Amino acid sequence: MLQQLNNPETLGPAMAVALITTLYGSILANIVGLPVAEKISKRSADIELSKRMVLEGVISIQAGENPRVLEEKLKSYLPTAEKKKYEAQTQGAGA
Repeated sequence: MLQQLNNPETLGPAMAVALITTLYGSILANIVGLPVAEKISKRSADIELSKRMVLEGVISIQAGENPRVLEEKLKSYLPTAEKKKYEAQTQGAGA
C-alpha cells in the first residue's frame, strides 16, 4: 500500500486489504493464540511444581529426614483439591 501513495485510485483497495488482514490477524490471535498461550503457561507451572517437589524430596532424603516428615513437607506443595484426593487414597489403602 505504501509503495503506491502517489496513485489515489489504488490507495482505497490497498487500504481495505491492509485493514482486512489486520482484522484476520486479530481474530486469529484471540481465537487460537491466547488459548494456546494459556495452556502452555499452565503446563509450565505444573512442570515447575513437579520439579520443585522432586528437588525438595531428593534434598530431604539426602539429609536423612523422617519419611513421615518428608511426606507432610511434599504434601504442602499440592493444591487443596489434590491434597484431599491424595489423603483419600492413602486412607483407603491403609484400611
